[in-house]
Amino acid sequence: MSEKQFEPLIITFCCYWCAYAGADLAGTSRIQYPPNIRIIRVQCTGMIHPNFVIEALTNGADGVLICGCHPGDCHYLEGNLRAKARAEAIELMLEDFGLEPERFRLEWVSASEAQRFAQVVTEMVEQVRRLGPSPYRMAV
Repeated sequence: MSEKQFEPLIITFCCYWCAYAGADLAGTSRIQYPPNIRIIRVQCTGMIHPNFVIEALTNGADGVLICGCHPGDCHYLEGNLRAKARAEAIELMLEDFGLEPERFRLEWVSASEAQRFAQVVTEMVEQVRRLGPSPYRMAV
């Protein structure tokens, strides 16, 4: 890696109803956050299979962030609770792949929480930046 500061790539899964709307509000409100994320909009965080997270991390992403509705606010009733259970499984799987648990994060962000979305993204980027590149990252 050159002397230039490492810039992580973070894949961010956002539920359509809350987190994606929060991200959109952050953009329309001109709230600044690092450009290191690539958002994938999903209907519900409950549909994110652990394999999607592991695949992203083993194919070169430096981190994965999942943002969904607050518990009790899921448009699909309990999708976010399923996401929480899957997140616990993902955390156990990371060790098997030689990855730090800090490369993965699950957060609740409502449609009106643009500032919170920006804060979570900023924290995640800083955390992954401290870890350095993923061992699976392709040489550029």
